[in-house]
Amino acid sequence: MNVIPHQISQRLDQPLTTALRALAMDAVENAKSGHPGAPMGLAEVAAVLWRRHLRHNPANPMWPDRDRFVLSNGHASMLLYALLHLTGYDLPISELKSFRQLHSRTPGHPEFGVTPGVETTTGPLGQGFANAVGMAIAEKTLAAQFNREGHTIVDHRTFVIVGDGCLMEGISHEAASLAGRLGLGKLIVIYDDNGISIDGKVSEWFADDTPKRFEAYGWHVMREIDGHDPIAIDAALTKAIAESARPSLLCCKTVIGRGAPTKQGHHDTHGAPLGAEEVARVRVELNWPYAPFEVPAAVAAAWDARRQGAAIEADWKRRFERYQNAYPDRATEFTRRLHGELAADFATTADTFISACAAKNEALATRKASQNALTLFAKLLPELFGGSADLAHSNLTIHPLTRAVTRDPAGNALFYGVREFGMSAITNGIALHGGFIPYAATFLIFSDYARNAVRMSALMHQRIVYIFTHDSIGLGEDGPTHQPIEQLESLRLIPNLHVWRPCDAVETAVAWRSALERTNGPTALALSRQTLAHQPRTPAQIDAIRRGGYVLIEPQSPPEAVIIATGSEVQLACAAASELSSNGLPVRVVSMPCVELFEKQDAAWRSAVLPLNLPMVAIEAGATRGWWRYVGRSGAVVGMDRFGESAPAPNLFAHFGFTPQRVAEAVRSVIAAATVS
Repeated sequence: MNVIPHQISQRLDQPLTTALRALAMDAVENAKSGHPGAPMGLAEVAAVLWRRHLRHNPANPMWPDRDRFVLSNGHASMLLYALLHLTGYDLPISELKSFRQLHSRTPGHPEFGVTPGVETTTGPLGQGFANAVGMAIAEKTLAAQFNREGHTIVDHRTFVIVGDGCLMEGISHEAASLAGRLGLGKLIVIYDDNGISIDGKVSEWFADDTPKRFEAYGWHVMREIDGHDPIAIDAALTKAIAESARPSLLCCKTVIGRGAPTKQGHHDTHGAPLGAEEVARVRVELNWPYAPFEVPAAVAAAWDARRQGAAIEADWKRRFERYQNAYPDRATEFTRRLHGELAADFATTADTFISACAAKNEALATRKASQNALTLFAKLLPELFGGSADLAHSNLTIHPLTRAVTRDPAGNALFYGVREFGMSAITNGIALHGGFIPYAATFLIFSDYARNAVRMSALMHQRIVYIFTHDSIGLGEDGPTHQPIEQLESLRLIPNLHVWRPCDAVETAVAWRSALERTNGPTALALSRQTLAHQPRTPAQIDAIRRGGYVLIEPQSPPEAVIIATGSEVQLACAAASELSSNGLPVRVVSMPCVELFEKQDAAWRSAVLPLNLPMVAIEAGATRGWWRYVGRSGAVVGMDRFGESAPAPNLFAHFGFTPQRVAEAVRSVIAAATVS
């Protein structure tokens, strides 16, 4: 077989693109499950991009200055797996044969951390696009912070393929609008315009003029590119790479399932195997007389990118060595940040800050306490980067060192506008890129807008801090549209997400420390609008906060019941315990700012804090369902399973029964019930 590695061919049966089509259809057929249409339709686009433009090294998928590639339409995962295998990543043919099987490195949708070379987990349409915007923001900002005249160590592009579904999703508007405003010239988006989705031809429900839409965002747009003409694709990519001031959208017309004689162009190829008969026809049509998963040696050699990738990385290493010699301190800082290591004196600084908060005895809204923590840690950790969805002055995410990247390219903050979902998915991209610890803020009620991106943060084990303020009916007059009820419990249902609801400045400081030290997942801080009382603690109690739940008040005589509380209701629990103790009923108060961390403690700690033989009452100004696991059938929960109302916060707390008297009565009731039983 004649294979000329660097020549661009327009033939449909060109062996390099046929290898992609064959591997995709064979893997889907073998799995009896998957999406062959998009990989077959994108073969020419992928071949030109990966062989002629993408700067990467298969032997080292994580080298810092590689180009990023995101497959936003993650259902086309076999395209990516075929590319990774052919170019030389550690993804042997046995893994392609195990496509969609348990514990394989080729899951149904690409998953970060599972497959070498996969930059982000995609599948929920549109989010990969937003992740790519975040990666481009990170690249541009990191370059401004570290590059120096004559020394460029951050200089790479982000390429992303999107489909019709990605652009139908509203998040694409949020992300694309912001990308245009930020002038992300190194972001290149390839639109797989095949006109087909699961239900058929998209023209029946998606008739947007997509090029005009992106031009309105301020993008550089190229229309009507023949997605099966490698010469046209190469020319378009070359122009996009030359464009430095605007992100680029390449609108590539493709045929879904290209090469399948009786099924190409039909929605049947979108999400189902072609079938044995059609696979056989494809082999004839494309002049591919090889067995399933067989790639001829000449084709494999032409695809292999390891030698070229090693040379590209070696060139970067030489440049970085020169940078290191010229700017040793900056080089050390760059390396620290890319490795995700905190500053050497972080622990000492955090300890001092937490002790100072305890000594100050200050009553604060926890959103204000959060701002104080952010102010301190921003001085120590220049990698802290984030912003708010048009609520910075309410979330209190602005601090003295805040510099928006729209005003200073080397800044540390971004005004996201009213784009909660886009903000959160972009934040995932910033975290995935590396070099930053990002945070994102909005009201807790609007975490619902962001929820799926928060879930993706947890799924991908990304270190991100979500700042969700106005955490209860305590926000007051804005009423039930803004008062969260079910949101706390809903967030706690997300695996690998730590949800902190601190009760004062000390717990808030510990929560921030925990979030920053955590390297295997995101943290959500649920913070109050209203001022909360300071709670006195011993040093041992302060140290115990990191365990997620601890004894805050222990009566002098053995307790007869336990009150569990979080956030603003801790002060209520303390008041109720004081009333009960004065009437001869000793009660323990447990503050549980982070349920997830409490659950990670050993059984001895959990049973010491919450003895099984004591009746319990839980208090939280939110949905009650999750608390029954602690109080049991004989316990009680003082909470809210209905929507709030519009009124000043004190009136609302009284109206909904969040008073010391009601809590005390609930405690008396559970003690009485336990005595009877």
